[in-house]
Amino acid sequence: MRLCSIASGSSGNCIYAGSDSTHVLVDVGISGKRTEAGLRELNLSMRDIDGIFITHEHADHIAGLGVLSRKYEIPIYATKGTIDAIKRCSSVGSIPEELFVPICADEKIIIKDLICNPMKISHDAAEPVAYRISHGKKKIGIITDLGNYNDYTVESLKGMDALLLEANHDVRMLQVGPYPYYLKQRILGDRGHLSNERAGQLLSHLLHDKLQAVVLGHLSKENNLPELAYEAVRVEVTMEAAKTDAKVMINEIPMQVARRSEVTPVIHIA
Repeated sequence: MRLCSIASGSSGNCIYAGSDSTHVLVDVGISGKRTEAGLRELNLSMRDIDGIFITHEHADHIAGLGVLSRKYEIPIYATKGTIDAIKRCSSVGSIPEELFVPICADEKIIIKDLICNPMKISHDAAEPVAYRISHGKKKIGIITDLGNYNDYTVESLKGMDALLLEANHDVRMLQVGPYPYYLKQRILGDRGHLSNERAGQLLSHLLHDKLQAVVLGHLSKENNLPELAYEAVRVEVTMEAAKTDAKVMINEIPMQVARRSEVTPVIHIA
């Protein structure tokens, strides 16, 4: 099983996951041209893609959806609330009704040899979800755009072999930055985005001795830095581990930061 970020950040998100025979995208918040270029780096094309999973209707997650879905007629999996919101988004354009496949949180979807399990998240969108995708016994979690997490979140993500986890902002950078007050409050709220520290705290609940890789994603261009996110998450997890005498340390697990406009190295789940 493989996981790769084609683009990740507040300006656009597109994640690839797949097996030898099945290939899916989670979100297409970048142009169709950029999406296709990213897939070519993986020796794939859009004609190899078996489905597009959408987390929610915000532009940085669906910007390329209309063009790609119309051109290649790829099924679009999303919750009913998200589908209705996409249909109201004029920038996406008209998408053939038959391409939409409604899904529900906590109800699995099978695409060839992949099983996808959507999970509820807290974000200011119509009916947002994150995704857990499995192939045989291998499982990955892709979770961004959540202002907070709870026991359900932790339980849903336990036992993953790889995680792509939001580390959106540094709180101090956000507080002193140029964003208007209302936007700062939205990002900091329970339906906003995870800070570096909160990402580290969530990750500390998910460490186990078979976790093979962590990717930090959806970084804010204005309110975070890749080096800052990496170090803040590492420090937070280390501090949490010290409190609980955890046996698995973050330094033992490969961790990388997904870049805004670069394809990350492919993670192969052994």
